[in-house]
Amino acid sequence: MLLPDSKTELVRRGNKVVYDLGDKIVKVFNETKPVSDVFNEALNLARINECGIRSPKALEVSQLENANGWALVTEKVPGTTLAEKMTAEPQRFGEYLEMFVDLQIEIHGYTSPLLNRQRDKYARMIDSLDQLNATTRYNLQERLDGMTKEFKVCHGDFNPSNVIVGDDGQLYVCDWAHATQGSPAADVATTYLLFALNSKDQAEAYLELYCDRADMPMQVVRQWTSIVAASELARKRNVNDEFLKNWIDVVDYQ
Repeated sequence: MLLPDSKTELVRRGNKVVYDLGDKIVKVFNETKPVSDVFNEALNLARINECGIRSPKALEVSQLENANGWALVTEKVPGTTLAEKMTAEPQRFGEYLEMFVDLQIEIHGYTSPLLNRQRDKYARMIDSLDQLNATTRYNLQERLDGMTKEFKVCHGDFNPSNVIVGDDGQLYVCDWAHATQGSPAADVATTYLLFALNSKDQAEAYLELYCDRADMPMQVVRQWTSIVAASELARKRNVNDEFLKNWIDVVDYQ
């Protein structure tokens, strides 16, 4: 694949750059991104497309010409992210949060039996953690083993920047790289931590609203939080490590 000169950079983060090609979106990964991960993200998106969740369609995976790395091409959904709307209209945050939570609950109603299993992913990531001692890793694995087994679609990185309010009025969800089948409560714990990075008040508002509307005990979400924080730490992004370790250090939840 040869990127056109007319491309517009949308975001640059870590080992990837996202470009707008007019009628398509292309996510370009550098040579540090394993090729298998690129194909896995495309496969995740294809499975999400097939199960009926509103999301951009996967179009192509290509090796870049004149550069090292690979590209994932998806259709473009005209619209604005929910994060942009929340920033532009803070007085409507509560309204947008309701839309966000209702969409996540809708996603958690789907199943996709061929997605990777969430529990296997967490177990593998916790086991790889060299930032934690063996005792802490053992305790986290014991907690994971004790959690209820579920097999619902979980986004794995559900935050307002990954929700597009389409020009057609519909909500679409993008960036399914971390999608798994597993426990909705674990997915909620991930979103809670993502909110908490910027605002504890917003994180608590989100958690209270989700648990109320989904009739989910808040304690179950909090039991997942240390597991989720450990799995995020295992990504070794060297960003927010102390924040994540603080959540792992919390052993008992009320």
